[in-house]
Amino acid sequence: MRRSRKIIVLLAVIFLVAALFVALFTIFFDQAVLVRKGTIYRVPGPEKVVALTFDDGPSPEWTPKILDELKKADVKATFFMLGKNVERYPEIAKRVAAEGHEIENHTYGHRVLLYYKMNELEKEIRDTEKVIKDVTGQSTKYFRPPKAWVTGDEKRKIKEMGYGIVLWTLNSKDWVSFHDKQITQYILYRIRPGDIILFHDSGAVFSTEGGDRSQTVKTIPRLVKKLKERGYSFVTINELVNKGRGQ
Repeated sequence: MRRSRKIIVLLAVIFLVAALFVALFTIFFDQAVLVRKGTIYRVPGPEKVVALTFDDGPSPEWTPKILDELKKADVKATFFMLGKNVERYPEIAKRVAAEGHEIENHTYGHRVLLYYKMNELEKEIRDTEKVIKDVTGQSTKYFRPPKAWVTGDEKRKIKEMGYGIVLWTLNSKDWVSFHDKQITQYILYRIRPGDIILFHDSGAVFSTEGGDRSQTVKTIPRLVKKLKERGYSFVTINELVNKGRGQ
């Protein structure tokens, strides 16, 4: 009996240590660095430009607040949207497009791509492409895999479909609910021309909606002001890629 209890306690300790490791790994390590090969995660060049990107929206609560701050700052950004959220909140998606921001593809339901067969992957992307086009009028040409989890075979398939795969240079980790001053300081310390910065306008740790993006909203004016003081300007992903091509 005592031996059984010891085994149960040991297993519980192992589970807790493993859970803590995963939590710390997720919070403090950016897994995107492991799969950057063959993707667009930074476009270095002579101009001091950076791209702000927002994932998982649109959200009826947070996207309008983020749009308000971007408008005040006179900055254009790129929104990687979920097809199902575009269907749920078409008026928000239309506003993003109407205010001159770029809209790109982030899958329909935010399932990790590793779970898909190739025909399922294509359907996921094409369905989202159609929803975004029907609602906003924008055609998508760049794709961001949820959580940056994507295999080499999936990269080849996505490129065959005519998409560029976009990751990021700097991850704000705004879903962790770091303070806006911490997020701003982290980015300012590491920023370089051509960087792509990841934020979210929707999503929680275990769902695609319901998260708190209040610190993201507060970060925008603070970060934009500081970067402009350093001589940076802001571009969309398409503009950034074209600058890298010399267009």
